[in-house]
Amino acid sequence: MVNSELEEVLSLEIPPEWDGKMVKEVIRQTLGISRGLLRKIVAENGVFVNGRPVYITSRIQAGDLLRLRTMPEWSEDILPQPIPFEVVYEDRDVLVVNKRAGLVVHPTKGHYTGTLANGVVHYWREQGETARFRPVHRLDKNTSGLLLIGKNHFSHQRLSEQIAHRQFRREYLAVVHGIVKEPAFAIDAPIMKKAGDPRERVVSESGQPAITHVAVERLLQSATLVRLRLETGRTHQIRVHMRHIGHPLFGDDLYGIGHRDGMERQALHAEVLGFSHPRQGKRLEFTAPVPPDMQELIDRLTLTL
Repeated sequence: MVNSELEEVLSLEIPPEWDGKMVKEVIRQTLGISRGLLRKIVAENGVFVNGRPVYITSRIQAGDLLRLRTMPEWSEDILPQPIPFEVVYEDRDVLVVNKRAGLVVHPTKGHYTGTLANGVVHYWREQGETARFRPVHRLDKNTSGLLLIGKNHFSHQRLSEQIAHRQFRREYLAVVHGIVKEPAFAIDAPIMKKAGDPRERVVSESGQPAITHVAVERLLQSATLVRLRLETGRTHQIRVHMRHIGHPLFGDDLYGIGHRDGMERQALHAEVLGFSHPRQGKRLEFTAPVPPDMQELIDRLTLTL
């Protein structure tokens, strides 16, 4: 009998071409389950064929029902707090939120409460759900927009692989200083930590590869609204790259002139997020509207003819 405490990772009927294979061959080679997740499933006796627990060295036959199950996870180290946030989409595997500027994503040393993670864990508890907070990518505290969270080990693994293989679509809008003259181009400039400053990043040949695609959306008064697509995801990548080419973001107190330009935070918004669903394979895409503070800046800088 299946352990009712376990939660299902995958369930599928074995097709004829898999007849005679060992369970571990199907799990690793065909289903793409990571070694870490497979170890967890095995340690928790979570491999079942036709309702019976089996070893991963067992052979399976066409028509068998293979089920992989694990113990549910939760973020024991994150204090649930009623932090408001906007849910854009949610199912058993993923949560997409529209993060407001000023909200830290995950607790850090000296900053254990008041984060998105605290709010999400509280939200799940209120919904009667058990899940662990696993952000698939990052947004800076003062960047607004779409953020994807994997609700279990399996979905987080699959989504992280999509980022590694550059199958994610991440598009940002930013207001930058100066007139960007080229309509579209790519910035290919490696990024590394700045010596002596753990917060700041710099362009350096010794850094990690970083590529940002830039397209002009609208020319403004001594400024430009640009659309940026990330091919890689280095810390502060957009902010570093735009400063590198002489067009720092409005409101950026680390890579620009800060609040003196009339923006209280970096004018950067994660507008579009696209990915393939980790279980269903269906392509999903979401758009978050430009928040009021950025829209007010754009309106103020709009050229009047």
